[in-house]
Amino acid sequence: MTRTPTRNPRRRKPDPAEAEGQSLTETAYRRLEELMVTLQLAPGSGVSEAELSRRLGIGRTPIREALQRLARERLVVILPRRGIVVSEINALTQLRLIETRRELERLLARRAAKRATEAERARFRTIATGMARAASEEDDIAFMRLDQAFNGLVTEAARNEFAAGAMSLMHGLSRRYWYHHYKQVADLPLSARLHGAVAEAIAAGDEAKAAEASDRLMDYIESFTRATVDAAL
Repeated sequence: MTRTPTRNPRRRKPDPAEAEGQSLTETAYRRLEELMVTLQLAPGSGVSEAELSRRLGIGRTPIREALQRLARERLVVILPRRGIVVSEINALTQLRLIETRRELERLLARRAAKRATEAERARFRTIATGMARAASEEDDIAFMRLDQAFNGLVTEAARNEFAAGAMSLMHGLSRRYWYHHYKQVADLPLSARLHGAVAEAIAAGDEAKAAEASDRLMDYIESFTRATVDAAL
């Protein structure tokens, strides 16, 4: 049986994205998603709008809207007249998700390499540099935030709203699964370097290398997921 790693409580690090003038709903979404992905809101636990509003210091309307988005992404389950529950983690579901994600990730990486603006390419280079730093320092929170920024930038730069819409339903579940297991069967520096390689290829505008780097990343993610299944047997 897989055991959730015990982590020492830590002070919440500031998120630079919160200084970018985003809406309260977006702020609520980002902070709740991080709490769920990093298991500070545990799978299977019950939550309420009032409790989350007090915890984040954000009004209940933005919290409600953020929870609706998180429900679409399957990080929470909203049960009418019964409450809100953080969804459970399931390895077999994750493997099915990877089947779909592999094809979409390759497509998005190629299109982003072709269509990214110069400003976006500069942001990809910044993310690659940040990933290298997270790898050297084994900083899980920095990595998770860079991963979220990377995912958003790839879908933005690819200019394909259909692929972007499909991917938005998978990223949170994938990141949470990785965080849940990475200290047992994964390698944070390797994961960060593989993400950085995709970012560098996109920044360089090399479609073929971006696709190859994406496939290497997905090979790692699939191998990691299968290892968690074996560890649980």
